[in-house]
Amino acid sequence: MPYAFVSVTDTGRARSNNEDAVLLDVEACLAVLADGMGGYNAGEVASQMATQRVLDEVGGWLRAQPDMPTIAEVRRALEDGVDKANREIFNMANTNPHCAGMGTTLVVASFRPGQLLVGHVGDSRAYRLRGGRLRQLTKDHSLLQEQIDAGLITPEQALYATHKNLVTRAVGVEDTVLLEITLHDVQAGDVIMLCSDGLSDMLNDNEIEFLVAGQPNLDHAAAALVAAANQAGGRDNISVILARHDGSTPPGAKTWWPFKR
Repeated sequence: MPYAFVSVTDTGRARSNNEDAVLLDVEACLAVLADGMGGYNAGEVASQMATQRVLDEVGGWLRAQPDMPTIAEVRRALEDGVDKANREIFNMANTNPHCAGMGTTLVVASFRPGQLLVGHVGDSRAYRLRGGRLRQLTKDHSLLQEQIDAGLITPEQALYATHKNLVTRAVGVEDTVLLEITLHDVQAGDVIMLCSDGLSDMLNDNEIEFLVAGQPNLDHAAAALVAAANQAGGRDNISVILARHDGSTPPGAKTWWPFKR
């Protein structure tokens, strides 16, 4: 297995329940993270529905492929899986009064030999650590990001904004959703991180970079990130998925991995 994975989710210090959800399909080299929203614990329902549906649909499809699927095929699988999750959440939100208004952000990563496909909706993020330097791979779908793009505020001013959590795109809020998908190269030693805003709102990029680069053990790095976010206030649920590419190729898997069952 050319990737090592670890995931962790924590309620944080200010919330009584956890509306984040994280799921890994190590065999399919697929990771999904969601941050739910909505009253009566409906955000927790939305994030769990989204991660499970995407994992079932995309992970199942990946494991069933006899040969390496093309980038275009994986893109379509991601779009189809998120579309199904969106429709399920939207339908439940409109038929169950306790789930009215629920939705969720989402970030999903499909890991391939030397490549990474990232799909996201909202402000859950993906990062890549390479050579000790951290780079954000996704751009938030948020009011704050739109104001930065329009030149109304600077990135430095955005750090102190009071409306950080106003997303402009979410899964399950409307009957359709646009999944933004980007392709990235991955080199041996790279660490890919998916996280909810409970981490990225509490820690800046330099702090995240220091903690991940300083902990070669992924379990220790994930634990250090959660501990630091809590120490900084823990104002939201905190979720992290870390994946490290070791550059190896599984024995006998010259053209396609992961292995089928």
